[in-house]
Amino acid sequence: MINVTDMRKGVTVEMDGNLYQVLDYAHIKNARGSAQVKVKLRDVRGGHIIDKSFQATAKLPRARLERQQVQFLYQDGDLFYFMNNETYDQTPVNVNQVAEAAQYLAENATCDLLTYGDEAIGIEVSASVVLVVADTEPGVKGDTASGATKPAKMESGLIVNVPLFINPGDKLKIDTRSGEYTERA
Repeated sequence: MINVTDMRKGVTVEMDGNLYQVLDYAHIKNARGSAQVKVKLRDVRGGHIIDKSFQATAKLPRARLERQQVQFLYQDGDLFYFMNNETYDQTPVNVNQVAEAAQYLAENATCDLLTYGDEAIGIEVSASVVLVVADTEPGVKGDTASGATKPAKMESGLIVNVPLFINPGDKLKIDTRSGEYTERA
């Protein structure tokens, strides 16, 4: 059991027979009455998002998820295929379950596959990933005052603002929590 005041972004809980992942969390204390916790939850299997309010003293059962390191192979329509590096088993994961992590996946990238029992329910990428710049406009010479940036499209389709000196083919380190450029790799 997890107290709702201990919930954080990314925690998975069981509620009404379904699995929900916490997307957003807010603790609200009213002048009168008890404190409330408002959370935005994503149904892990269905993909839909709900808003829910709980009393601060409420408790929910925490889902027991197993993690296994896998390698991203390819995407075919709405399915992403991952391979377990130890057993070489391939696991398809629905695009709804991959969610926002899809924009940080490149071929042969390693990540964690989250399973609940025998069911694959999602993936987690590391805090930073290395992606190759697929397309960006050339920087204008002399336009370098005070850290100017330009948009760059990465190999996964992610659009990131980068400094003017970045060119197509450069490998960049991207922070997956904020989606921002951090440095060259």
